[in-house]
Amino acid sequence: MPVNWYLWLALALFAVGLFGFVSRRNVIIMLLSIEIMLNAANVALAALGTRMQDVTGHILVFFVIAVAAAEAAIGLSLVVLLYKRFREVHMDEVRRLKG
Repeated sequence: MPVNWYLWLALALFAVGLFGFVSRRNVIIMLLSIEIMLNAANVALAALGTRMQDVTGHILVFFVIAVAAAEAAIGLSLVVLLYKRFREVHMDEVRRLKG
């Protein structure tokens, strides 16, 4: 398969993730959208690494996976704290924390 197809797939995944992050106010949906965008970056890095016959892209994919795991753990712990405080996981409720 040509590398262009993988890059278009990555672009489409990133667009879906960006749209989900911008348009939705639910914190869990926003975290999932960030995960989709990180996976889009993984697809692009793996495709380019394969195309260039270099393992640097694949190594970067492992780093992105580690960052995504840390982001998910911290994000979900914040969601649990938000739910304990407000009984909702909606970003409009978070604005009340400003003061």
